Formats: sequence, C-alpha cells, structure tokens
Amino acid sequence: MWTWVCGFMLFSLGVISLFTGHVASHLEWYSQQLSKRSLLDMSRREPIDVWKSKYSKFFYGCSERGRNFPPAVLERSSNGYLLIAASGGLNQQRTGITDAVVVARILNATLVVPELDHHSYWKDDSDFNDIFDVNWFISSLTKDVTIVKRVPDRVMRSMEKPPYTMRVPRKSTPEYYLDQVLPILSRRHVLQLTKFDYRLANDLDEDMQKLRCRVNYHALRFTKRIQSVGMKVVKRMRKMARRFIAVHLRFEPDMLAFSGCDFGGGEKERAELGEIRKRWDTLPDLDPLEERKRGKCPLTPHEVGLMLRALGFANDTYIYVASGEIYGGEKTLRPLRELFPNFYTKEMLANDELKPLLPYSSRLAAIDYIVSDESDVFITNNNGNMAKILAGRRRYMGHKRTIRPNAKKLSALFMDREKMEWQTFAKKVKSCQRGFMGDPDEFRPGRGEFHEYPQACICQRPFSYDKTTTDDEEEDIPEENHNNNTTSSGHNHLSSADNERDEVFPD
Repeated sequence: MWTWVCGFMLFSLGVISLFTGHVASHLEWYSQQLSKRSLLDMSRREPIDVWKSKYSKFFYGCSERGRNFPPAVLERSSNGYLLIAASGGLNQQRTGITDAVVVARILNATLVVPELDHHSYWKDDSDFNDIFDVNWFISSLTKDVTIVKRVPDRVMRSMEKPPYTMRVPRKSTPEYYLDQVLPILSRRHVLQLTKFDYRLANDLDEDMQKLRCRVNYHALRFTKRIQSVGMKVVKRMRKMARRFIAVHLRFEPDMLAFSGCDFGGGEKERAELGEIRKRWDTLPDLDPLEERKRGKCPLTPHEVGLMLRALGFANDTYIYVASGEIYGGEKTLRPLRELFPNFYTKEMLANDELKPLLPYSSRLAAIDYIVSDESDVFITNNNGNMAKILAGRRRYMGHKRTIRPNAKKLSALFMDREKMEWQTFAKKVKSCQRGFMGDPDEFRPGRGEFHEYPQACICQRPFSYDKTTTDDEEEDIPEENHNNNTTSSGHNHLSSADNERDEVFPD
C-alpha cells in the first residue's frame, strides 16, 4: 500500500512539474514576443530622432560559434584547395570574400587567400594584403576554415593539368556546391571559382550565417596603414563637432550611366552617359522617367540635402561626404554645400596622408568606409554595395542610425516640390522615410540581402518600459563624454542563370 502511495505521489509530482514547465515555457515565450512587439509598436508611433534609434540599445551583434559547430578541417585532411577570384569594387569584393570562406567550409576545402579584381572598371592592382590584414584574416578564422596564402609548391608540381576553372551561377545553394563543385574539387584537388560575387544563396542555416558575420565584421580588418589614415579623418571630424553625419554620394559617371536615369543635364548628359553605358553589353534600354518612378535612380546631391533638412538636420550639421568623382563636379555639389556649409571630404581632411593611396581606388574607398562606419549617422543616395554592406555592419554594431532614401516615394515628392509649402514637404518626407531609418523594427523575414539585413546575427536584450526613460537624460551629458563612445566598430584597434546587369553593378 505504502509503495503504491509513494508511486502515485511521484507520478503526480511529475505531471505537475511537466505541466508547470510547459506553462513557464509558454509564458516566457509569450512575454518575449509581447516585449518585442510593444517595443516595435512604440517605435512606430513616436517621432523620429534623426541622430539615433531610441531602441537600438536593446539589440546587439551576436555571431559566436554554436557548441555543435565542428572545428575546421585541417589542410592535410581537406578535399583540396579552393582558389577564389573576387569581382568588382571594394565592397562587392568584400561580399565575395565573405562567401568564399563559407563555401570553403561547405566543401571542407582549404581556402587560398582570395585574389582581388585588377581588371574591372576601377583598374586597381591592389592585392589582398594591400587592403586587409591577411595574417589576422587567417588566424581569426582558424577554428572555422583552414586558410593558406598560396597552394604549396609540392601540390602544384604534382598536378598534371593547370587548376580547373569554373564560374558558378549566382546565389547557388550549398546543395549545388556539394553536387556540382565538390566532385571536381575532389578529382582535381585545386579548383578556381571566377567572377566570385554573390555566388552563394542568401538564405543559409544559422551557423553558416553567423560564419558570414564573423568573416565580414571581425576577420576582414583593414591594414594598419589604412586604419590609421581613416581614424585620423574621424578624429579631425570629432575635433570640430561632437557628432557628424556621413553621406555616401554614389554620383559618379559610371553609376549614373548604369542607372539609365535622366539627371537634368540635357543632350550633353545623355551623350556622355550613353557613351559610358556602352561598356556593358547586356544592359537593356530603359525609360528614364519610369526608372525614376520605380525608385531606381540615385538621388542627386541637392535631393539628398533637401531630404536631410526635411528630416530635421540643421544647417550647422557637420557632414562628411564619401564619394569618388562627382558627375558635374562643383556645380553638382554646390546646392548640397549651401544647405550644409560644414562640408568635408577625405581630401580636405587628410590630403598629405592620402597621397600614397591616390592611385588605388579600393584603398581610397576603404578610408570612406571607415569614416562612414564611425559616423553618428550614415546616409546613402543609392542602394549599392557599400550602402548595403555598411547598413548591415551598423545594424550589427548596435543599430547605429543609417538612413537610406525611400526613392520610390521621394521621387514623386521632389517632382512636386515647388507645388507645396516647406512644412508640408518636410512632413511628407518624414512620413515616407519611416521604415528607412535603420531602426530595429525594419527587419522582416526574408527581406533583402543578408549582407544588408544580418538577422541571424542580431540578438535582443530584455526590454522594460522604465529603461526607455533614460534616453532623454543623455542629451544633458557634457560634450566631452560623447567622444568616448565613437569607436564602437573597432577600426582604431591598430540562383540559376547569371544576371549580368546585377553582376556588374558598380560598387
């Protein structure tokens, strides 16, 4: 009898424990969802703070290896050596390098340090170690992938044929690499993948997505020389202003020609851009007006200035302009300068230090990358490679304010600008820019490229209403205290068929 009673009591306790465990589990899940939903609902209802997102402090980058993520396959045990020829400008190649590491992991291959593009529009003959810290790149990824600087001589001497070369389709899945690429690698031992940009699927499992983040946000560190120049520019901006914005003006001739848009320059502009456009054999004929209505045209510098003033940035705001050769030169830039007289570029702030870098477009682009990343607010006039890469990085680094224009809606506003009062125009700009300000609530399942929306690498801290009240107090902090927090990114730590139009998109 006593045995039966004891057994019944143990059984009852087990049932109660199981039930309460499920209840606790469901309550915890419900609490998390309610917390997140209330946070984002509040974000949508409140006025936009142009300098920072009030809720960014509740999100942080998280790309640590999972406990079950196996260690890298050693060189002697790998399936062979993977050579990668990256393609495009600096940031387009950055996506290729990031994906190359993941592909090497998928194939259990030894990755040879990728070869950079010397033949694209930019004609930059920089090698990997001229731009990135190659030793850091190799050592920081030791647990993920084995990386070597070159194929060993003994392997090259043992080969009967040159390395097999192939180009995989854009956005190929891991299954494609295992089914179509791995057999060739296993047979030939050395395989080169060419034109390697956006050749890996956007959606991967969480472990592989986190590996992407470890490569892009931690392993790809610029050389000490580039970091030094970039941080000097940042410090000179900070010396003049407590906070500044960086505007990436992708308004170079090649970008405008590629877009197929009309920028008001008449027949002269059409002839000049049309000649540049001939460089791409596969570009379709486009209707400039329709492209503008679809939001496919980069904003002009003047339009960028109007958008920023309408959002609430004052005339005395300090701006850093990241760009190459602006089409139309000073005439094109003048309206932006008039709206924001505190206007600076890398050439203005680091002329002597830049001289050794002038022949190399990718190294100059790296300086703009560093300053844009360190800025309080980053703004772009397009959705090109640098814009996407920096938007993703700034989300990962704590959702630092990143503004990209809602070009589709803004184009209609700009065309009607003279028909409305400034206050009406500003109100409409603020309305259409909601969802394009780099806030945490912009995340949507499956939205955009992973490099721009690295969802798998963003984690959320517990949210409570009382914590949000501390933000208003921060504005009263003495100016010198703000300068202590400006280096969060660590720069100062001294598919099927190819879509050729996307493939050659200017960086």
